[in-house]
Amino acid sequence: MTDTHDTKVALVTGANRGIGLETARLLGHEGMTVLVGARDTGRGAEAERALREDGVDARVLPLDVTDAGSVATAVGAVADGFGRLDVLVNNAGVAEGWGTIGGTDLAAVRRMLEVNVVGVMAVTDAFLPLLRASPAARVVHVSSEIGSMGAVTDPRGPFHDLVASPGYPLTKAAVNMVTVMHARALRDTPIKVNAANPGYCATDLNGHSGTRTAEQGARVSLHLATLPEDGPSGVLWGHLAAASDPESYGILPW
Repeated sequence: MTDTHDTKVALVTGANRGIGLETARLLGHEGMTVLVGARDTGRGAEAERALREDGVDARVLPLDVTDAGSVATAVGAVADGFGRLDVLVNNAGVAEGWGTIGGTDLAAVRRMLEVNVVGVMAVTDAFLPLLRASPAARVVHVSSEIGSMGAVTDPRGPFHDLVASPGYPLTKAAVNMVTVMHARALRDTPIKVNAANPGYCATDLNGHSGTRTAEQGARVSLHLATLPEDGPSGVLWGHLAAASDPESYGILPW
């Protein structure tokens, strides 16, 4: 990796497919050097090639968010190559074990917590010195509207009748709290930390059953990753499923 000096450096975890890949593409089209965080280095290399063919300065970065050694090695590579990190998009996540109350797959819940929550905390903590080295870093934790207790309990909302295992929603609710705490801890710095709600996008995560495209979901992370100096910090922002306009976006309740 080579320092690009004036070019912003962005890391997207889980960037070899789906919303992560599209996020990397959009950030690259903004002129950023994009580090393609991927647990599977083969798939990461494929994503790097595809992005480069699309004009993106992409560099694969082996990264397993659940492996402390992998995270430390990734931090070392970015430190040696760039000396800073301007954008961190914690996109890596898993969804499994959907069921009903009384039939919760607790092993699946533990796996989701490890990736979706602990992984976000581990990566952000590890890269914090490099984020502080940026003039004004942006951190995006990819969450979900079904992690919003306000949205799920709204009797007029689209998720009020959602009945399923709480596993995946609770991990996203936890991501929301992590976002609040990170933003609070960094409120006296130029760093902004926000949670993104991409909406129900068609990806491998849901068997491509979503009603929105991966690119539409990625545009939410792009917005938060490129906030101006007077932009918000510590909010859940993104697609508003309850709005009549399918392209409505804004701040959601926690």
